Amino acid sequence: MKWALYNVLFALAYPFLLPGFLLRMVRRGGYAARMNDRFAIYPEEVVKRFRAGERPVWVHAVSVGEVQVAGQLMREWRRVEPTVRFCLSTTSSTGWKTAEKVLGEGDELIYNPLDFPNFVKSALKTVRPRAVVLVESELWPNFIRRAAREGIPVFLVNARVSDRSAPRYRAARFFFADVLGAFSRIFAQSEVDAGRLKAAMRESDHGKVVVTGSFKFDTASRNPEKERVMAEWAGEGKPILLGASTWPGEDEVLLRIYAKTKDKARLVIAPRHFEKADAVEANILKAGFTCRRRSRGDSEGEVLLADTTGELMGLCGIAGMVFVGKSLCAHGGQNMIEPCLCGKPVFVGPNTENFRPVMRDLLAADAISVANDAEELERKICAAVDDPAAAAELGRRAAEAVMSRKGVVPKCVDSMRSVVG
Repeated sequence: MKWALYNVLFALAYPFLLPGFLLRMVRRGGYAARMNDRFAIYPEEVVKRFRAGERPVWVHAVSVGEVQVAGQLMREWRRVEPTVRFCLSTTSSTGWKTAEKVLGEGDELIYNPLDFPNFVKSALKTVRPRAVVLVESELWPNFIRRAAREGIPVFLVNARVSDRSAPRYRAARFFFADVLGAFSRIFAQSEVDAGRLKAAMRESDHGKVVVTGSFKFDTASRNPEKERVMAEWAGEGKPILLGASTWPGEDEVLLRIYAKTKDKARLVIAPRHFEKADAVEANILKAGFTCRRRSRGDSEGEVLLADTTGELMGLCGIAGMVFVGKSLCAHGGQNMIEPCLCGKPVFVGPNTENFRPVMRDLLAADAISVANDAEELERKICAAVDDPAAAAELGRRAAEAVMSRKGVVPKCVDSMRSVVG
């Protein structure tokens, strides 16, 4: 009865979600060519390859960060099993662009099907996965339960439960217990996440939850070529203050800080969503600075605006210090591991709940600086600009903390392969 109700509610809610979905299609592009994937209708050549090849491992990752986690998992699995094939599915067009870079020979890339029984059944029939791996918090009830009923091992890796979701999971235990119980194993980022998952599960299924630490420590790696390209673009000069994956409101804060530090530092802003780059440029001009925009090929400008895909890690490598966005004027936080790996002094706001296990480890190592508000962020960045030696020591601890926590992915791959056979 509850699953029939879920399907009815999902069908009723989808039309209200569709306008926003279509708006993202227009803004970001990339969906239209494979829109039918959502209904488990794939191009004929894709279907032929699924039918002809060995059964793949189906890995689903919603967007860019999760796709990077999936790519690390796929590379490790391929290292120990060179003949493995993957079907990688994603939700967003930005995730798709990132996913194209992690595919190996024989792998397929699709958009995930809508979580309706018929679409899920058809997708599983076409893909024929030998295992299903979902990344972080991707809980699609029909998909998970159908795969498990067909005898396909289903795994959840790098699993996390946000502060907002935890009470809902617990309150809807009657619903989530069946979904979470369908997994063969769940690899949780932290004891907190494991406890929240178990609170929504039957006690008999608690043994399926294993605490591994965060995959994201293994995902981070430096890219010397990207660093070279970014260094050529940015040019030589004063150390760079990088605003990484910034959200609305955070650019204005960084511009105020830059006004006080411009004699000793340069500012580069890399917004999280490139379709907002026009608004960021408007803020730069409003603050009284000229803008040098990478997508436009500008050659001059006081503040550099990095609004092209796939170059953030290169920027982290050449920066002098990094503020990681969605942490001061928004909630959740963006990936702070990458700049830490590069040995940079890293600053975040107070809202990093999406990286709770990572933050706990970094704070324990005194490897990251948290500012509770814009004024404190300004004080901390200005102090780092004035004391390069102390900033460099913070960066050294950051790199050391990341390197000491690598190795999660191989352990998880070994565990999954022991189940899959």
